[in-house]
Amino acid sequence: MTRKYYTGPIIGVSFDADVCQHAAECVRGMPEVFNVSRRPWIDPGVADTPELAQKLRNVIGRCPSGALRVEER
Repeated sequence: MTRKYYTGPIIGVSFDADVCQHAAECVRGMPEVFNVSRRPWIDPGVADTPELAQKLRNVIGRCPSGALRVEER
């Protein structure tokens, strides 16, 4: 599988499912962005303020596998 990209107003997120260890740090850390019941399941558009964008960066930084990456705009 290839890395998928999701664009938000401040930052974007990329995800590689082949690398994911399913630790769910993202879902627990920011469920309003990472919602497995929704398609697409990643919506960085929710992080539409500098404070929320920073929180999203922090959550992605906790991804143990590196499946998630911040894509600065």
